[in-house]
Amino acid sequence: MALERLTGLIAFARAGSLGSFTAAARSLSVSPSAVSKSIQRLERHLGVPLFTRTTRSLVLTPEGRDLHERALRLLREAEEIEQAAMTARSEPSGTLRVAASLPIGLHVIAPALPSFRALHPKVTVDLRLTDRMVDIVEEGIDVAVRIGDLSDSSLLSRKLPPYRLCCFASPSYLAARGTPAHPDDLQDHELVNLRYQSTGQVFRWPFWVGGREIEIIPTAGVDMSDAVLAMLAAGGGIGISASFIAAPYVARGELVAVLSDFAVQRSNITALWPESRRANPAVRAFLTLLRHAFQGG
Repeated sequence: MALERLTGLIAFARAGSLGSFTAAARSLSVSPSAVSKSIQRLERHLGVPLFTRTTRSLVLTPEGRDLHERALRLLREAEEIEQAAMTARSEPSGTLRVAASLPIGLHVIAPALPSFRALHPKVTVDLRLTDRMVDIVEEGIDVAVRIGDLSDSSLLSRKLPPYRLCCFASPSYLAARGTPAHPDDLQDHELVNLRYQSTGQVFRWPFWVGGREIEIIPTAGVDMSDAVLAMLAAGGGIGISASFIAAPYVARGELVAVLSDFAVQRSNITALWPESRRANPAVRAFLTLLRHAFQGG
């Protein structure tokens, strides 16, 4: 098979899985026009249309659906060959594609990457930060880090170290308004809360009180965790955050923990990777990085 046709099959498989040339291009680290041209050449060679294109959507044709399944199988087999070759080399090497949410990528993974690269100079990390639930297998992701309960999956997984959910505020705010001694005291304070972009729901603040977990639900919301912390650091009130997100602000003296005796612990961050990456040395090395990074946070 000519290299050009193989390139077209890869572009076709990704576009069919992700539903757009732009998303496929981002996944493959090429331009959307390169994906479009590769697929057009493949269609001319095969003599059948693979997609029905409109200004708003990209839909597989009946012929395209059948060929898409075949293309995915071909690429999975090619990836297994690549992984077998990587496993044969004991030293981690190659490109490692990692997907994570913005807070985890920004506050945990990115700060740890320089030391990881120093330990494993032959590994290039392609870090993709998104709150979208990526399809790990179809998008060629080697390791994904997710928060929350997971549905049954054929993916391999490992729970990462727990973290705390605690309230934080700036020293200036507490000096002006006082420090609450109990979650009930929060009603007398300015509260800054997170609102989820995907659902519009505000975050429910958990506290451990009297041997059980209770919840407080502030109504106001900001739809990004870093915006919440920026407001708190500027003296905007009291907010709640995962310990690994707030850690840099605490280290700089911009925030201090509040109501820490009532903070709750969570163990719902998981690393996932495909079965085909089980023995990949770079994946194993990155899982070690994640464990140490979360323990440090």
